[in-house]
Amino acid sequence: MLRGVFHFSFTVADIERSVDFYTELLEFELVARQEQSNEYTERLVGYEGAHLKAALLAVPGSTRGISNHDIELIEYVAPRGERGDPGMCNPGAAHLAFLVDDAEERYERLRDAGVEFVSPPNAITSGVNEGGFTCYLRDPDQITLEMFQPSPARLGQA
Repeated sequence: MLRGVFHFSFTVADIERSVDFYTELLEFELVARQEQSNEYTERLVGYEGAHLKAALLAVPGSTRGISNHDIELIEYVAPRGERGDPGMCNPGAAHLAFLVDDAEERYERLRDAGVEFVSPPNAITSGVNEGGFTCYLRDPDQITLEMFQPSPARLGQA
């Protein structure tokens, strides 16, 4: 029986830089850190000698279940990896959408802080999210994120 989603994970080049981005700019909460360099981790990730640093982040104030976090950031200390083509049209590409209630204000604040955006917030003009706003942005490792503001109707406010 499927019970839910435990977390979503991104591999990053510099855990400190990424923690700062996700906590200071996007306002996620850092709930834990850990470092892993053991047989279990080697078996899990399939790399002999694997050494990982992890940071666990949560949406502040969100209801917690069996997991205390929503996003896991992983830095591979060993083996070091290389960034492939981050284009969203490439098979295997992924993105994480997070909910906001102030897309335009957040866009301006994040843009002014130097965050890279694909576009400003776009009005959604058709489909189940009609009336909302959405845009893609990139984290320091060029990971695509989506900022999504639901319509008042979708929130039951219309």
